[in-house]
Amino acid sequence: MTKPKVLISGASVAGPALAHFLRRDGYEVTVVERAPALRDSGYAVDFRGAAFDVLAELGVLDEVRGHDTRMGGTTLVDEAGAAVGELPAEAFAGDLEVPKRELTRILHRLTAADVEYVFDDTLTALSEDDTGVAATFERTAPRRFDLVIGADGVHSMVRRLAFDVPPDAVRHLGMSGAGFTTANRLGLDRRGVLRPTEGTAVYAFSPGDPDRMVVSLSFATPSAELDRQGRDVQERAVREAFAGHGWEVPRLLEEMAAADDFAFSSACQIHLDGWSRGRIALVGDAGYCAAPTSGMGTSQALIGARSLARQLAAAAGDHRTAFPAYEAEVRPYVAENQAKGRDAAAMFGAGAERDGDGNE
Repeated sequence: MTKPKVLISGASVAGPALAHFLRRDGYEVTVVERAPALRDSGYAVDFRGAAFDVLAELGVLDEVRGHDTRMGGTTLVDEAGAAVGELPAEAFAGDLEVPKRELTRILHRLTAADVEYVFDDTLTALSEDDTGVAATFERTAPRRFDLVIGADGVHSMVRRLAFDVPPDAVRHLGMSGAGFTTANRLGLDRRGVLRPTEGTAVYAFSPGDPDRMVVSLSFATPSAELDRQGRDVQERAVREAFAGHGWEVPRLLEEMAAADDFAFSSACQIHLDGWSRGRIALVGDAGYCAAPTSGMGTSQALIGARSLARQLAAAAGDHRTAFPAYEAEVRPYVAENQAKGRDAAAMFGAGAERDGDGNE
């Protein structure tokens, strides 16, 4: 009997996790990833609640625990850098925090032997009929699949190609920010320091390497438009937002310009009426991003992947039954996490209830 073929777009967390479960259940799985190789970006991810059950089911919980950053608390400081409070470790690190690159490597190693990975390529078209989905790629020859799953993040290509996305589907939470690493001049030892002001926030932490610290410079923005701009425009916006600030900020702005791992993103959520259309479905941030401020992105990705696989197994592969069941199971959990994401963004004074033009 021919194995049903599934294409998953995205090789970060949700994609490989889903690939493992589907391969276990007898599917032939292909994962396509735009990046030329396994992504080494991202600073740290944390796990909460039922995500631990998924890691255990994947068989990697102990290995993931071995990369625990063992982060402590975060010191709140005022504009002059004087300590004014303390946040517990779980405020940023959850119940377990690991470098994202380690989680990505673990999930890839788990699946590499029996899942086909196609790097340095992306989808350009999807066409569904009664028997499957025809997929066209930038580089790879066209192929057909029984199912296609978008696990390709907030800027999902699958969502763009296959879904009628309303203008307010991608909702900007009113804040954007730059991230980079630099020398650990603050002497942080598995701890963080946070300097919030109205409309801006400086967060620095050292999750392991005593010589380096990660810096995030966040500020209020009316839309996610900066995400589409080049680094020079993004850096200029950061410098303007933090102009005149004291404490360590002037030096951090200088170090930002010299950083070779500069990254910029806006806090956005994805709100869709449905996470599937025919034989095509979305999982993780592609379908229901809760924003980094929620601290639940990785947990949602893992839980969503397991739910989707379980529902397909329960429905004997019938997507018409499995996809709605998956959504019914996960949507209440997502709604709760998205509320947390909005509330956390509002705490930074960034106007979390404001909907901008973050749509693609």
